[in-house]
Amino acid sequence: MDTMTPQTWILVAIVAAVALVALVAYSVHRSRQSHRLRARFGSEYDRAVEAHDSRTKAEAELQRREARVERLTIVPLSPEDAARFSAAWNALQADFVDNPQYAVDKADSLVRELLGKRGYPLGDFEHRAADISVDHPGVVSHYRAAQDIRRRNLDGDVDTEELRRAVVHYRALFDDLLEVTGQRVGATPIQSIRPGRPVEVRS
Repeated sequence: MDTMTPQTWILVAIVAAVALVALVAYSVHRSRQSHRLRARFGSEYDRAVEAHDSRTKAEAELQRREARVERLTIVPLSPEDAARFSAAWNALQADFVDNPQYAVDKADSLVRELLGKRGYPLGDFEHRAADISVDHPGVVSHYRAAQDIRRRNLDGDVDTEELRRAVVHYRALFDDLLEVTGQRVGATPIQSIRPGRPVEVRS
């Protein structure tokens, strides 16, 4: 026997309608959030989803990155600092032909110095890459590729052409970070580098 009064049925219907509206609103919010994060992070979004094996966990991680970087004070370079960094980059490129390994190590060191000068914390590599991905998502994959070559080079498993590619990858990030109050101070194009004689690679 149905003991529910009409008023009870009305209340149940209202609660169900409110729950449905809330569910739809949440779904729309999630969809917009996903679209925003994908638009901001690009391929880094897909990498995060693959790494976490979950879109929800990946998006939570990307939002944590955004919140962390928002608390940082990221500043442009002064023209003087930009000129100094550009000159240092041109010097390492000139050294590449005679000593590719040194040039790769110098590129890594110069990028880390530039990150610090801009205001990024210099923690371990994964944290640096995560922070960079917030404002420079298009080049963080270059940073990872450069680091991979540099790591393999320490094991003696890299030839001169790969070392050249590492410098190219570092250069992509370097260029993106070299911001001077709306201007850019460029370095010599990396295409001018030509592989020189092979150098001894220590294990």
